[in-house]
Amino acid sequence: MGIEVGSILDGKVTGITKFGAFVSLPGNRSGLVHISEIAYSYVNDVHDLLAEGQEVKVKVIGIDDNNRINLSIKQALPPPPRPERRPGPRPEGGDRRPQGRRPGPGSGRGFAPEPAQPRGPASFEDQLKQFMASSDSKLSELHMNEKRGSRRGGRR
Repeated sequence: MGIEVGSILDGKVTGITKFGAFVSLPGNRSGLVHISEIAYSYVNDVHDLLAEGQEVKVKVIGIDDNNRINLSIKQALPPPPRPERRPGPRPEGGDRRPQGRRPGPGSGRGFAPEPAQPRGPASFEDQLKQFMASSDSKLSELHMNEKRGSRRGGRR
């Protein structure tokens, strides 16, 4: 049985490093399972999941120009079930940002409180007024920040 990309093979862990594990394969070959290919979850230390001498099932995910074999343990296994999403209201437009916060210029920490949103459907005119007020506010804040910056830095 030849070793080719996509093959799923049985192997034995022969060495563990901080970046992965070496696995002996049939035909006196060996390959490396990178730490990112050990499990579907985050792996801080390879020793937490593997031990030398442990039998593992691996998938060949690559063979480079120097005939080094790249392996994956996680791809040889079925993926874990995805957690079920709890149904709930989603903001209009599918925006996934946390409500009440948005990035804002000149706020120092990169966020500014989001202005209160009107309850219920607003007319086009109301939305346009709100947009114009928000836009004017942002422009004046940017203008003030530019003036402050030119005083502090001397020449730019």
